[in-house]
Amino acid sequence: MLRRRFLAALAACAGPPLAAADDDAALWQRLRGGGHVLLIRHAATHPGIGDPPGFVLTECHTQRNLSDLGRRDARSIGAAFRSRDIPLGNILSSRWCRCLDTARLAFGRVEPAPMLDSMFNDSEAQGQAKVRQVRARAGHYDGKDNLVLVTHDVNIRALVGEGVAQGDIVVARPGGGRLEKLGVLRAHA
Repeated sequence: MLRRRFLAALAACAGPPLAAADDDAALWQRLRGGGHVLLIRHAATHPGIGDPPGFVLTECHTQRNLSDLGRRDARSIGAAFRSRDIPLGNILSSRWCRCLDTARLAFGRVEPAPMLDSMFNDSEAQGQAKVRQVRARAGHYDGKDNLVLVTHDVNIRALVGEGVAQGDIVVARPGGGRLEKLGVLRAHA
């Protein structure tokens, strides 16, 4: 009996990824109006940091890829946006398979964008060049929908100064060639 109550209480607390918490309601409302940039860190991967030695960008089997949980989370991200009627424009992604797969599973479409490729092993100059490219494109975004950028933690840190967990989404307001972080929608609260 006690076990059933515990399991029922646990089930009541567990919601789907990106469930609307009170703090998130304002972010979702903003997104309905469009004009924002969404920085999505790829969904959950198999454990590890970076990629195995000798990985090849065009060969997914050589990379660290989405786990089963990551594939479920990516689908849940898309479902959360569809259920709230959030208008989405271009879906741009790093060319790493875990990012491309996150975008495809969530939104059904993706455009590879080298400016979003991982900066993990880049020189400082290479990393800063990517940041400038993203800011030039996203920092002046004025669309009626929302621009989606699927990328890596290190890139998000460089753009808005905050790291996020796998599957998290930074909601940013573009302006003047910069991205102002408004909040984060957490994949798992």
